[in-house]
Amino acid sequence: MGYVSAVPVPQPRARAATAPDATGSRRSLAAGLLLGAAGATVVLLASSQTWAEGKAAVGGGSLPLTADGQDVTGLPAALAIVGLAALVAVFAVRSTGRLLVAGLLALSGLGAALSAYLGASDSAALNEKAAQTTGDTSATIDALSHTAWPYVTAAGGLLILIAGLLALRYGKLWPTMSGRYERDGTPRPRKAPRTAPDPDRPEDLWKALDRGEDPTH
Repeated sequence: MGYVSAVPVPQPRARAATAPDATGSRRSLAAGLLLGAAGATVVLLASSQTWAEGKAAVGGGSLPLTADGQDVTGLPAALAIVGLAALVAVFAVRSTGRLLVAGLLALSGLGAALSAYLGASDSAALNEKAAQTTGDTSATIDALSHTAWPYVTAAGGLLILIAGLLALRYGKLWPTMSGRYERDGTPRPRKAPRTAPDPDRPEDLWKALDRGEDPTH
């Protein structure tokens, strides 16, 4: 007479279906973190470099002037900081909150890229410096030229944008930070409370003394 086991048999197809999801989750997580952090770093560094150069007429001569990204527009750097905060916050929220934060991350990258690109041809910052230097409010800059740093800044913003798009697409598969629960959602085992040493057991008294405890309590 045969017996029928009540233990369910693992299904190979179910395992094969979850394996690509886990692999895609890890890859998208690594890519999102790398692109977001790298993009913010590029924006912050490139926006502090010289974006524009020119000369202001002073007393029959010319005075060379430069303007860095912060002089032209402080928006890319500010949005890069917002993007970094959103990148960290993605792991602290779930469901709808994660989608909203991922959207903020993407918008931060898009805004940083657009503002840097528009600032690549800006001349207002140097004209303002020319007016301050010469004391003539109508003074303008001559021989105006721009460097490649605004476009590097815009590229950094695009990296942040891609990180946000990855978070929107795969963020629901990413783990969530938690102080009590493990990544699989199960509670962490709690340590058993210490019991007072038994006076009738000398080994307990010695262990308490080794720990620096009072064996009489």
